[in-house]
Parts: sequence; C-alpha cells; structure tokens
Amino acid sequence: MLNIVIFGAPGSGKGTQSEKLAAKYGLQHVSTGEILREEIDTNTELGKLADSYMSKGELVPDCIVIDMLDCLTEKKRHVKGFIFDGFPRTVPQGVALSQMLSKYGEDVNVVISLEVEDEVLIGRLLKRGEISGRADDNRETIESRLKVYYRQTSPLKDFYREREILKEIEGVGTVEEVFRSIENEVDPFVDPIIKKEWQKQIL
Repeated sequence: MLNIVIFGAPGSGKGTQSEKLAAKYGLQHVSTGEILREEIDTNTELGKLADSYMSKGELVPDCIVIDMLDCLTEKKRHVKGFIFDGFPRTVPQGVALSQMLSKYGEDVNVVISLEVEDEVLIGRLLKRGEISGRADDNRETIESRLKVYYRQTSPLKDFYREREILKEIEGVGTVEEVFRSIENEVDPFVDPIIKKEWQKQIL
C-alpha cells in the first residue's frame, strides 16, 4: 500500500492536491473533518461521542479520531493506499497514526508539506473571502490561524524529517506545476505492482 500524509497552511492548496493525488494513485482520500461529519450524521456511537465535544466547541480527543480512522482503514483494506488530509496535526497524532497503521503491517510512506510564503497565503485567503463571503477570511483571523498552524506543525515536520520521509514542496505556481513536483517525490515510493497495473491500464 501507499500511505501519504499531506499538510499545508490554510490557503496552500492542500485540498486540491489531495484530490489529484487520490485520483492518480488510486488512493482513499481521508479527511478527518469529513469522517467526523459522516459519523455524526449516521449517528454511530463514535459520532455521538465526537458530537458531545464538538457541540460544546471543544476539540475531539485524538483517541476518538484514531478510532474513526481505524474503522475506516479496516473497511477499506482493498484500496491501494490512503492519503491523510488534515491529520495528523501534532506529534502525538503522528505517533498514533503510525501505531494504528502498524496493526495492518503498514506505515506512512511519504509526507508532503506544501510550503507557501505567508503573504501569498494571506492574499489567497482574502481573495477567497471576497468571492465566498466567508466572514472568517479576514486578515486578523487568517494571521491567527497561521500562527496556530505553525505552532502545531513545526514539531511534526521535525518528527517526519527525522524519519527521512518529509518532502517539502514549493506550493507556488499553477496547480499542475505544483502537482508535478509532488509526483516527482511520490513516484519512488509507489509499489512496483501498482506501477504494473497503471501500465496495463495505459496500454
């Protein structure tokens, strides 16, 4: 299997690149936000537990999120791999993710970090706010979100850098240009069996 973690600051294009990675490599796109909403909407026990925190404006504990990811991984054992989008955000979450995957004889293969200068990020988000009318896309809120992101993910980047699987990608350019840079880093990790399947499909 091919397991990818992708993270990037708000406005880095992480969601778009996640979708492209999932499509090209045949991966299951795992967004923790979507999983939480689905569990709550379907009224599962984990969903009820998560909602008890979210309804009070509290963060859902890591153990609950990991349990949800574990359930999904178990159900999707037939896929070629996973791309984890929005998780992990902290070192303890990174450790927990590896421990969960290890139960299936798997681990994270490569971590993509989209690097974009703050002023570019702020400009993108302000423009998005003008188009969508989102009240939280104002400079003060954006700068606050960026500070939280860097505080949380800086240690996580060091964690994956020490494991020699962190790939920092320049997130400026067209969507296709950024994606080509990501492909160059991901391709060496692709299972030869999966590569053969792609070649058959092309032929």
